[in-house]
Amino acid sequence: MRKIYFILVVMMLGCIGCEWQLSLDETEVAVERYDRIQSQYLTTCDFSALQQMKTDYPMQTRTLIEDVLRIGKVNDPQINTKFLHFYQDSTLQMIISEAEQQYANMEDVNDELNKAFQFLKKEISNIEIPQVYAQIGSLAQSIIVGNGMIGICLDKYLGTDYELYLRPEYGYSSDQRRMMQRQYIVPDCVGFYLFSIYPLPIEPISQAERDVHMGRIQWVVNQAIGYDLFENMYVQKVERFMSRNKNMNIEQLLSTSKYSDFL
Repeated sequence: MRKIYFILVVMMLGCIGCEWQLSLDETEVAVERYDRIQSQYLTTCDFSALQQMKTDYPMQTRTLIEDVLRIGKVNDPQINTKFLHFYQDSTLQMIISEAEQQYANMEDVNDELNKAFQFLKKEISNIEIPQVYAQIGSLAQSIIVGNGMIGICLDKYLGTDYELYLRPEYGYSSDQRRMMQRQYIVPDCVGFYLFSIYPLPIEPISQAERDVHMGRIQWVVNQAIGYDLFENMYVQKVERFMSRNKNMNIEQLLSTSKYSDFL
């Protein structure tokens, strides 16, 4: 069974709230522009673009259709029509246009991803560097992690004051909208990827322990991106703990199950 993690940005709040190459010295991460091929098909009905989606990006296309949009199976004889029809909604067409304008260039995101994953490669033994791609969803998910890939849903990063996000029918709070902007793409990629590697334990734990777990991941994200984006009491607890335990490395921090040490 394919293992897919769907993780919303709001989860971070609630818990407190390309081809790729790598070596020990260098990690290359570049966002693959699956979204451009997707946009080409959905705005011009270019059948060659659809064929490219299925041929060059079979897993991404299957995940989008079956797990993100949930409109059917990728081998359904009618799926091409369903897929195209789904995005003919005027709101989604507006989102496609806006996403392609705002993200015409993603070199800054590539640079930040490289910096973050170079850090993680040095700190966590045997970590696999994921393949990263961009797509346009339907305002459902932000980051999708699974099968060695990270999918960035650009529709969820169009800016705090993007007009659609302000509409009451979507119900986004100001805290949610604050995280729906470009600067959160890389931190979310790193955070949700780490969460897929270091998930919550299977056995029941308290809310405070869940918050500590997320606080540890957010603290590591801060180290990976080079500045304190996530600031809350649990991140502060981790900061104090690491200051007192300078011999503990990041891999040990993320692996320990002794939540009481942070409370």
